Amino acid sequence: METVLLFVVGVLIIVVGLLISIGLHEAGHFAFAKLFKVRVGQFMIGFGPTLFSRRKGETEYGVKAIPLGGYISMAGMFPPAKRGAAAGAAAGAGAAGGVVAEHARPATTGLFNALVQDARDASAETILAEEEERVFYRLAWWKRVIIMLAGPAMNLVLALVFTVVLVSGFGIAVPTTTVAAVSSGSPAASGGLQAGDRIVSIDGTTVTSYTQETALIRAHAGQELAFVVERDGARRTLHITPETSTVTLVDRWGNPETDWGGNAVTEQAGLIGISTASTKQHLGLGSAFAYLGDEIGGTIKIVATLPARVIQTVQSTIEGQKRSSGGAISIVGIGEIAGQVAAADSPVANRAAAMVSVLAQLNIALFAFNLVPLLPLDGGHVIGAVWEAIRRRFAAWFKRPDPGPVDMAKLVPLTLAVTGLLAIMSLALIVVDIVNPISIS
Repeated sequence: METVLLFVVGVLIIVVGLLISIGLHEAGHFAFAKLFKVRVGQFMIGFGPTLFSRRKGETEYGVKAIPLGGYISMAGMFPPAKRGAAAGAAAGAGAAGGVVAEHARPATTGLFNALVQDARDASAETILAEEEERVFYRLAWWKRVIIMLAGPAMNLVLALVFTVVLVSGFGIAVPTTTVAAVSSGSPAASGGLQAGDRIVSIDGTTVTSYTQETALIRAHAGQELAFVVERDGARRTLHITPETSTVTLVDRWGNPETDWGGNAVTEQAGLIGISTASTKQHLGLGSAFAYLGDEIGGTIKIVATLPARVIQTVQSTIEGQKRSSGGAISIVGIGEIAGQVAAADSPVANRAAAMVSVLAQLNIALFAFNLVPLLPLDGGHVIGAVWEAIRRRFAAWFKRPDPGPVDMAKLVPLTLAVTGLLAIMSLALIVVDIVNPISIS
């Protein structure tokens, strides 16, 4: 019973952490939108039916039923159609509705234009007659970029805070130069290396870190090396010849490196057949930034290859394979992992550190995912604003008329397609996380 309660507590911690992360993400957008005088009609956490809301001033604040995101509703997200475009849209919509006329557009073009016009109409409804200047699309391009980047920036700040707490507060396991175990029949065993030995130098080079140790061994396959080790307070010299083998590359923290497909990166290099001991170290702020940078890099790889990873995850589940911890995962899977962590038979400090790590990774994922340059994500709006700046700059250079705002409403059909794809991938991962959950044991 206690295990079940702890599992539930772990899940609740992640749910609350997710809601706070989403809320602060939207607060980042909101703060700069208000700073730049844009009218914000809604500030919502979640999607779907509204559970409760309250209006304060010009903004309605509320929480919706599905806690998988959030949004703020800014006035005038899309500019009005240019003169002549509205007529074309109307003609296309008529063709889609079955009105056949000479030179009528195909039905698909009509549907496209109808979606675009609906988006413009919805945007126009958010603009009050007396506040036509307080709209998003009229802002300078750099102000729009700041507004859209403020959300992911909040998640990055949260990720940094959690990482500092983890790395500097709780401490993390860092591989050392002490031997934990020696494989039977390996070059290390033949050379006399034993568990508990601390490697002091290799072939005359003083060894001060695990990274340095592995680099020296891997670079000297087939070459006899003199290992100076410390054993029982005394130093002795051992002669070991690394054998050429397929080895998995690891980062400075001892974690396996992966490629863009999520597969372990390997190479042919020297190997002596040992595992190294780790020790918990409380690292400084510089190490926290380095740790966060490595985590962001790994997350970007996952986000950039997400469709392929989702397909791979679904296929592996259908084939009855065990889930990989480096694969795609939904918020349900993250909750399951948090529950397992909370219910694990380990010291409370270790479980707390693991929960902080999960929250850090969650915010890293929110940061990286929202920077994808596609609508409806923040990165899509950033790309639109930057393209507008480039287009207007070229027009000024070549003394052409100002082309005006980029008509982002034309991308609404693509936005719907991206939204649909994200919904399908999310649903697929949720199903997989239920029927084939990742186990941390």
